[in-house]
Amino acid sequence: MKPLGHKSYGSIPHLSNSRLGVGDYHCEKGQEIIATRKARDKNDLIIVQEKLDGSNVGVAKVDGKILALNRAGYLAHTSPFEQHHYFSKWVAQQEDRFDVLLEEGERIAGEWLLQAHGTRYNLPHEPFVVFDIMTQHIRLPYQTFLDRILPHDFIPPKLIHKGQPVDTDWVLPQLEVSGHGALDTVEGAIWRVERNGKVDFLVKFVRPDKEDGIYLPEISGKDPIWNYAINKIIV
Repeated sequence: MKPLGHKSYGSIPHLSNSRLGVGDYHCEKGQEIIATRKARDKNDLIIVQEKLDGSNVGVAKVDGKILALNRAGYLAHTSPFEQHHYFSKWVAQQEDRFDVLLEEGERIAGEWLLQAHGTRYNLPHEPFVVFDIMTQHIRLPYQTFLDRILPHDFIPPKLIHKGQPVDTDWVLPQLEVSGHGALDTVEGAIWRVERNGKVDFLVKFVRPDKEDGIYLPEISGKDPIWNYAINKIIV
């Protein structure tokens, strides 16, 4: 059963020079032009953020209850993956923060960076980095989102740029220093395009040499690598 009746978070299409993974797809040509080359007019706002390499998860308020979800929309504690069980425990510990933050029917989506996937992190903050507050499939605009999360000490992805369109050639050098303690090369960036104060669309870029999940035990054959102390979650 999916408490929301749908996925917690969908897929973001790729720019034309981005590396595609299984099931990925490119954005429309017009969207790429708007995000990286030429805005339609002064009503377009382009926001670029560091792309994070963890597990996409969410926290929803449904019938007054705070629920930890995986990306597919199932309860995190039902996941076959250990990291999602830790996420469920962490959300339970942080329930008061989420209860104050979220209105009924809202959810906050972000990246759970507890376990290394294809990038290791020396996290300077808690392991949940948040990038959207949503109702159904509607996202809050960036500044409204920040105004909601920052008073409750939630962490957004590092801001790379806010303003006119910028291409990957400009963005990539800005990723050399991660805002989240990445020990490996930052995998890419997310472009958020807002128009007239509303989120219009998102696109992303992933480096061509990025290898997915190389630190996951099911791929590496080794023990998991934790980016954050497990004993801070298991109490």
